[in-house]
Amino acid sequence: RDLSCRRVIAAGRGEQAEGEGAMSEGLSPQDLEKRAVGEAAATHVADGMVIGLGTGSTVKFFAEALGARIAGGLKVRALPTSEASIDLAQRYDIPLIDWSVTTSLDLCVDGADEVSPDLSMIKGGGGALLWEKIVASAAAKRIYIADSSKLVARLGAFPLPVEVVRFGHQTTAERLAEHCPDVALRATPDGPFVTDSGHFIYDCRMGAIDDPAALDRALGAIPGVVETGLFVGMVDMLIAVRDGEAATIEGPDGVWWG
Repeated sequence: RDLSCRRVIAAGRGEQAEGEGAMSEGLSPQDLEKRAVGEAAATHVADGMVIGLGTGSTVKFFAEALGARIAGGLKVRALPTSEASIDLAQRYDIPLIDWSVTTSLDLCVDGADEVSPDLSMIKGGGGALLWEKIVASAAAKRIYIADSSKLVARLGAFPLPVEVVRFGHQTTAERLAEHCPDVALRATPDGPFVTDSGHFIYDCRMGAIDDPAALDRALGAIPGVVETGLFVGMVDMLIAVRDGEAATIEGPDGVWWG
């Protein structure tokens, strides 16, 4: 395994590196892991890169670390994967571009909701799965970052998000139910959750997913399904946490969980 990108996580052990005590105040052990993998990912961004900026609580720490490097002179531009990542970029002074500037990215950095030992993932807990998959598909290299709670023996404990068009979404849900025993329209206090592209999301509680690629194909063939939260064969590098340290994995042979 490659542990070249590593950082000690001082979660409750009083082992914080010099000068980090104040920065760590108020962070949970999980957030300390998220910060470690986010900072590790930021070291892979080189001057002049065009990057895809992911969405979620782990990416927040990546954006913070990247913003610090930009303040120190690093020149990068970012293409966002959601309205939330636009806000994140503005918060940390990360210059943004859109698809009119380029359709090719050097790197994409994003989080995950679950990662299995074959490096298949479930994403979309934040509702940005469609944009995330589009941006990732345009990147020459894709880095995903995950704290230890996201590493699972088999996908499926986390509800699988499926993005669907609003027209006829009820019949689309019936088709989804043929594959999943528990299908629920994602809701907010104000009504159904609406994605940045104006679609609905159905969360499918699948139980254990034995064949993510086959399930992705089956759900994607349903009329009305825009995209699923199954990301299969998309990981070029995973930065996760092992024994309190950020560890870099570049293939299933480096996996230690499951």
